[in-house]
Amino acid sequence: MNIHLSLTPLISLLAGILILIMPRLLNTIVAVYLIAIGLIGLFGAGGLRLG
Repeated sequence: MNIHLSLTPLISLLAGILILIMPRLLNTIVAVYLIAIGLIGLFGAGGLRLG
């Protein structure tokens, strides 16, 4: 059984949950999200294969 786990939706989900829980951290969460997505795009680690 192969499980295909993509990083970008997981990071988006985590960022959205954190923004809902702690709205004061919106700027920091958005900055970290953008940096993470940029690094994923640059290094081509768009997906992890587990299994």
